[in-house]
Amino acid sequence: MKLGRSQSQLAFWFLMPAAVVLIAVVAYPFLFNVYVSLTNWNMYHFRDPQLKGFMHYARIFTEPDFYHIFGKTIAWTVINLIFHFTLGLGAALLLNRKLPGRNVYRALLILPWAVPQYISALTWRGMFNVEYGAVNQLLTSVGLHPVSWFASESAAFSAAVITNIWLGFPFIMVIALGGLQSIPRELYEAARIDGAGPVKRFFSITLPMLKPVLLPALVLGTIWTFNNLNVIWLVTDQGLPADKSHILVTYVYKAAFFYYRYGYAAAFSVFIFLVLVVIVRGYDRVSRQEAY
Repeated sequence: MKLGRSQSQLAFWFLMPAAVVLIAVVAYPFLFNVYVSLTNWNMYHFRDPQLKGFMHYARIFTEPDFYHIFGKTIAWTVINLIFHFTLGLGAALLLNRKLPGRNVYRALLILPWAVPQYISALTWRGMFNVEYGAVNQLLTSVGLHPVSWFASESAAFSAAVITNIWLGFPFIMVIALGGLQSIPRELYEAARIDGAGPVKRFFSITLPMLKPVLLPALVLGTIWTFNNLNVIWLVTDQGLPADKSHILVTYVYKAAFFYYRYGYAAAFSVFIFLVLVVIVRGYDRVSRQEAY
């Protein structure tokens, strides 16, 4: 049905505020970032930046640490998503049962996600203290040696991963729990009558019914984890040891606000955006295949 002229004008004025906000907070910053990435804007050319084309984009792939940091970012994202999914789904399956004190467990398990992230990250950094931290005290109480969590790249990276797993799995748990409660119980009863065991019921009923809610959650989880600045930055104290614990976003943050390489950091940000576009398009393709 076609709108009349007056209705079109009314729709235009209703949509105008939203369009202005989108242009102000999304389109303009993005386009300005692209412009900065094409200039030599840095602390030496702060007032007189000049267009340099794709110089910074070419420099990204010639940086000696780029491929190491990029690979670590992919590992960071994949490891966290695996644990977020398995722990979150497992917790949701347990909480979906009739357990005594189930509401208390739900409230406790959602706390890691509800508490501000920077507070949790700083708390975990204290817990990883080599002398007084709770993690090393727990290790020594079971007969293991304490770990110098921030003395090596692998240990610092592991500490950040443990922190982010603890922070991230409640999100998947809440999404999965909502999906589980919407699955009709008649399906499970019919499957039991047909002789299907718990494993078969999970893969034939539970998982397929949860895909429509879990796939968008995994997309959001991928974006958030890939761009998670706070945990790496705060837990490892700005990329310790010796700037070896960086992922792409922390590396860009330090390039921009510590070394004032604004053009280079902007180009790196555009690269990160393109990587996420590819990842999201991959998820979209999978979801379309599932739909058909």
